[in-house]
Amino acid sequence: MMLMALPEVREIGRRRKAAGMTQKELALRAGVSQSIVAKIEAGSVSPSYDIVRRLFAVFDELGRATEARAKDVMSADVATIGRKSTLGKAVELMNKRGYSQLPVVDGAHVVGGVSEKTVLDEIAHGKKLDDIMRTRVDSVMDDAPPIVSENEAIATVSALLQTNAAVLVTKGTHTVGIITKADLFKIARK
Repeated sequence: MMLMALPEVREIGRRRKAAGMTQKELALRAGVSQSIVAKIEAGSVSPSYDIVRRLFAVFDELGRATEARAKDVMSADVATIGRKSTLGKAVELMNKRGYSQLPVVDGAHVVGGVSEKTVLDEIAHGKKLDDIMRTRVDSVMDDAPPIVSENEAIATVSALLQTNAAVLVTKGTHTVGIITKADLFKIARK
């Protein structure tokens, strides 16, 4: 049987205090006595591997429970534009809502995305603004943004935002939110 390496036993007291737990709370969650936690922290006993593993499992659980998820930072107000709409309608909606990009949908399915960059790219290609505003969205849309579950870890969302303007958030089969780089700052404010 292969044993898992654990942090040092002397870390238990420090991690317990950092978690804001009493010895009694830690003991209860780990299924051990409060007196064994006190003795371990005092260094007066050499605990079994099983007891140490159970104590550190509590800290690991706490870490997972407090990790931010997509649902914690997403904007629930998701505006979309139909693939047959014009860029003029998309620009109007983005201006009205204060968004820099919109998911493009065909019915209930996300099929692409348009953004301020989409319009700027068209201008850079020498097209007239009136012509650009009449252009159908599906003829110039970008790839669809990545989609994650509402319970996806923020670390994953952050990695996706390194190369994407937005990430859509789903609950089951329904789109329930959108995350942009600006939304990640919500974590810092909590």
